[in-house]
Amino acid sequence: MNLKEKSKTLDEAGIKRTLLRISHEIIEKNQGTDELVVIGIRNRGAYLAERIAENMKAIEGKDVPVGAIDITLYRDDLSEIAEQPVLQSTDIDFDINNKKIILVDDVLFTGRTVRCALDELVDFGRPANIQLAVLVDRGHREFPIRPDFVGKNIPTSKDESVEVRLKETDDKEEVVVLA
Repeated sequence: MNLKEKSKTLDEAGIKRTLLRISHEIIEKNQGTDELVVIGIRNRGAYLAERIAENMKAIEGKDVPVGAIDITLYRDDLSEIAEQPVLQSTDIDFDINNKKIILVDDVLFTGRTVRCALDELVDFGRPANIQLAVLVDRGHREFPIRPDFVGKNIPTSKDESVEVRLKETDDKEEVVVLA
């Protein structure tokens, strides 16, 4: 299925503003950055997590540990995606026990990716809580998962797709709806 760009919903400046707002909301909800860690779901969620951690450092003046997880082996459709799936590293080089985890992803759709990430995180320890931050929430949940922090709600049909493009992976910054 070849999808064509239908609309651009965020440009580079919009992504930057949105991530800064999310960073402020995280700090406000958690009354600072004490006991916070930020973990992104690979690929784009990991890059967004790094940006959020940088924003929080600029706001609060304190480093916030940041990590990344690869949920490939936790997927419920692993046999359907590839005979030999490509694995990336999970990088969590700090203790998550009793920490407040900010889990970051680019697009929240069915909730299946987040469910996998939750399964993986509890294999690393027992956090105080896990809060979900997403750049885009497009609806169509299949699991009872709701983000705590949302950059932009983009109502879509199931036939449409939302693509987040970042400089680290795509050499441009934008969020587009494809139909």
